[in-house]
Amino acid sequence: MTSNVSEALGYEQARDELIEVVRRLEVGGTTLEESLALWERGEELAKVCRQWLEGARKRLDAALAEGRSGAGGEEDDGSGSGSE
Repeated sequence: MTSNVSEALGYEQARDELIEVVRRLEVGGTTLEESLALWERGEELAKVCRQWLEGARKRLDAALAEGRSGAGGEEDDGSGSGSE
C-alpha cells in the first residue's frame, strides 16, 4: 500500500528517488534487510510514477477526444454524404 508521503510526491520527485533507490541496489554493499527496504520503497515509488502517468494518459486521451468531437461536429467529414 502506498503511504501518504508517497502519494504527495510529484512525478519528478518520485522518479528521481526511484533512480536513487535503483542505483543503491545496483551498487550493493547493503544488508539483506536494507536491500529489502530499498526494494519495497522502489515498488512504492514505481506505483506513484505509474499513477501519475496513468492520470496524464487519461487527461491526454480526454483532450484528444474533445478536440476530435469539437473539430468534426460541424465540418465535412470527407465521406461525401453532404448535401448538394
